[in-house]
Amino acid sequence: MNESPSPNEPRPGGPLAGVKVLDLTSVIMGPSATQTLASLGAQVTKVESADGDNMRHVGPMRHPGMGHIFLHGNHGKRSIVLDLKQPQGREAALRLAERSDVVVSNIRPQALARLGLDYEAVRERNPRVIHVTCCGFDQQGPYAARPAYDDLIQGATGIPWLMQQYGAPEPCYAPVTLADRVTGLHVVSAVTAALYARERTGCGQAVEVSMFEAMTQFVLADHMAGRSFEPPLGPAGYPRLLTRHRRPYRTSDGHLCVLIYNDKHWRNFFAAIGEPQRMANDERFATHAGRAASIEAVYEEVARLMAQRTTAEWRELLDRADVPNMPVNSPEELMDDPHHRATGFIREVEHPTEGRLHMMGCPTRWSGTPPPDHTLPAPRLGEHSVAILREAGYSEPEIESMLASGACSAPAALPREPAP
Repeated sequence: MNESPSPNEPRPGGPLAGVKVLDLTSVIMGPSATQTLASLGAQVTKVESADGDNMRHVGPMRHPGMGHIFLHGNHGKRSIVLDLKQPQGREAALRLAERSDVVVSNIRPQALARLGLDYEAVRERNPRVIHVTCCGFDQQGPYAARPAYDDLIQGATGIPWLMQQYGAPEPCYAPVTLADRVTGLHVVSAVTAALYARERTGCGQAVEVSMFEAMTQFVLADHMAGRSFEPPLGPAGYPRLLTRHRRPYRTSDGHLCVLIYNDKHWRNFFAAIGEPQRMANDERFATHAGRAASIEAVYEEVARLMAQRTTAEWRELLDRADVPNMPVNSPEELMDDPHHRATGFIREVEHPTEGRLHMMGCPTRWSGTPPPDHTLPAPRLGEHSVAILREAGYSEPEIESMLASGACSAPAALPREPAP
């Protein structure tokens, strides 16, 4: 079993070793981005309110405030509780920003400005800072001040419409926090690009990452289709992705994901099922352009053929023919996938208060600056408040004053319960 490091001891290593990130984010989008930065070696300090990140309170959990989504989105970070509406709390955040390379926030820009933590205010204290604002919409557009959540952005960028076109009886959301996590990856790329730019120019800057624009790009890169041209060459929508037959194929005893894509795959597929001349003799299958033009009929025919054998029979046949296929996994089956077991991507760790956990590793491998094998365990609310204030130069009387006023708070000791 892998052992976690001391909860108060950031571990060096990784491509972002030495980069200090002040994390003013909550829920999914921002925390997923800053967790990725932490997994690459950045030292991330998470600022929370006295109530904590909302995702702390989404179960299941062993202890209050340590919900499963929070655990996965916030390991590798330290937590400090600050009341940013109090002058002492705001000042503490600015002092932490002075010591940071990057400040990441998903507080709405208007509210961030009212708190005095916008780019201009932080830049006065730290001219080299990279100040990243995660927002719902481009701040130069009419939606700038609107609230944004994953469901709303999925709807506004067409995901429910696409799901219904694809065969759902009613418009529905993708059952993952798609907009949050896609945008979070844009945040990571923005931070790393801005760090690179600072190395070349010596200058920090403000960066804005908006969910609506990120997901618009994500959707229309596939589905702008004929509307890419002016005048249009056809409607929006990529037919291959919208055909009702593009789904895991039903076999005689289950389902299997199969993608017979290029000419080699099709030749091998037809040879494997004993119809080697089928591709040459049927114009619907003969060329990539022909298959694209007849995609509904092509997928429907494959669906008919797939129903004639068991899943195991198909997997053996398709693997021998080098035709891409994968199982239809549930989340539990995904956790037990033999590939993940072999690579150790999903591993057991021991959390100081939450006991034994399954946690995911970093999905990238590096030859020269590998990310640390272990990151800090997800913190209890305000677990590192006092230590972080000390590092920022606060004296013990100043810390006591902040704790007494509620500008900062730290948790009581929590006894460890044995894992069931």
